[in-house]
Amino acid sequence: MRIAVGQMDLLVGNVDENLIRIRDILEKAEKADVDVLVLPELCNSGYAFKNISEAISSAEPIPEGPVSRGLLTWSGGGRLVVAGICERTPEGLYNSAMAVANGEHIATYHKIHLFLNEKEWFLPGQEVPPVIDYKGYQFGLMVCFDWAFPEVTRVLTLNGAQVILHPANLVLPYCQDAMITRSIENRVFTATANRVGTERGLAFSGASQITDVKGNRIAKMNTKETGLVWADIEPSLADDKSITERNDVLADRRPSLYRRLTQDD
Repeated sequence: MRIAVGQMDLLVGNVDENLIRIRDILEKAEKADVDVLVLPELCNSGYAFKNISEAISSAEPIPEGPVSRGLLTWSGGGRLVVAGICERTPEGLYNSAMAVANGEHIATYHKIHLFLNEKEWFLPGQEVPPVIDYKGYQFGLMVCFDWAFPEVTRVLTLNGAQVILHPANLVLPYCQDAMITRSIENRVFTATANRVGTERGLAFSGASQITDVKGNRIAKMNTKETGLVWADIEPSLADDKSITERNDVLADRRPSLYRRLTQDD
């Protein structure tokens, strides 16, 4: 299975131009015969809104908005794509990851860990990140700052995820290395699609990557380029949770000793 991450420079508030740039990534992915594509967080809208009005005007409903429709059409060729969307709903805005495959809307995940000014624009998600089936393999969804909470990747793993698809707009310098640890501690593949460029004082770190179940970077972009990188993987390798001949990262857990993790204070 060929999995790819698209790295982009986006324009805040300019949905039309962002759609053009998304289409360029989709064309590259089609030429590369990609099965699964991950696009960055908020790829329809850009990130650093100056106020809530700009966020609202840049948002779209899922799956009826212009970027959503474009991704649905592209996926109709027998592909899965996960993209970060500034989503407008009747109750408010969400920082969302939309998954579409084979021309159908499969799932929408509302980001549960909001970063910095996102708390002014978005409602926090209230549901466990989903695991979706595609071609018999299991893909978990998370968004950007979720990386800082290892519980997210562990829950996805416990729910059967073999590959973690991770749209991001990263400004802190830690995530790419942290995702190596997420791969190792869960024995899963990860695919982080990040942004490049600067937007209203925020510099995005690029370095989009794909990691394997042993934490190796099997595909990586630099901190400035735009485009696509991919790797061919066998997701079922994530079913083997052995880290040594006598240790299993799931079977060796001691959940009864971790109860503090689920306490609110």
